[in-house]
Amino acid sequence: MEHRRLGRSGMMVSEVSYGNWLTHGSQVEADAAKACVREALDVGITTFDTADVYAQTKAETVLGEALAGERRESYELFTKVYWPTGPGQNDRGLSRKHILESCNASLKRLQTDHIDLYQAHRFDAHTPLEETLRAFDDLVRAGKVMYIGVSEWRAEQIEEALTIADSMGLDRIVSSQPQYSMLWRVIEAEVVPVCEREGIGQVVWSPIAQGVLTGKYLPGQPPPEGSRATDPTGGNFIKRFLQDDVLTRVQQLKPLAEDAGLSLAQLAVAWVLQNPNVSSAIVGATRPEQVRDNAAAAGVKLDADLMTRIDEVLGDIVVTDPAKTQSPAARP
Repeated sequence: MEHRRLGRSGMMVSEVSYGNWLTHGSQVEADAAKACVREALDVGITTFDTADVYAQTKAETVLGEALAGERRESYELFTKVYWPTGPGQNDRGLSRKHILESCNASLKRLQTDHIDLYQAHRFDAHTPLEETLRAFDDLVRAGKVMYIGVSEWRAEQIEEALTIADSMGLDRIVSSQPQYSMLWRVIEAEVVPVCEREGIGQVVWSPIAQGVLTGKYLPGQPPPEGSRATDPTGGNFIKRFLQDDVLTRVQQLKPLAEDAGLSLAQLAVAWVLQNPNVSSAIVGATRPEQVRDNAAAAGVKLDADLMTRIDEVLGDIVVTDPAKTQSPAARP
């Protein structure tokens, strides 16, 4: 497993990280989830990503139990705050009250005394940004959080946060967690240039487009039984990619992957890792063998000719214009 620096920070993260959105506490039984975490550790993955909202807080609990007994300094633990975790009006958003209370609750569920990267899961237009950043900074100073990041923030929101942090002497954002894959390239136009300039690394989710880039979904055929597309939650998210044109072109990537000695999933993960602004690619799994297959993409170098051939196959189905396509409202 190769490691990269998280943005301009001093912390190293594994090129492939393990995330448990839509799996732990919902799609996958606890024993299977723990087996996936064990496999991740065995193949050298040291970075684990979750969120308080996943499976109504159960995902954090499962991950905490799976990592119990591991030397705390041997892995990097990421979680997030923003989405509702209870019925109250203050059980959501990025207010000081919700951030501090949610952090304490996450620490208990994760069975740890600190979070390596605490991320604002979305931008909160109803809370002063100064309040949000001060609350994060206080957590850093208290030793409960090592670094702060954001997820699915637009370029101008990131820039505003950096300006405020610099003017107030607060801890700076070191990471951005957006969706990014061969089929979803929204961040390339604005987010990546800002982050490159400011020393912010991307920790990208859905590099395999929720399984579409594995090639298991075939044009003109129903999704395989038990696949993410048949799950009530995952199915709602993945359906934007389940178009015959998209699925046909994904099948055309197979010979390119084979020529490179890779599975389609490995090709997809390796593709996002070719972007130098990407610090880590988050993969999820329901079975340990999926973890091992995805992790093999770490350290893979795709030559310029292969990258060009991928673009030629995908052509105009690739989303590249953030002004015309908004980031999805899903919660990874």
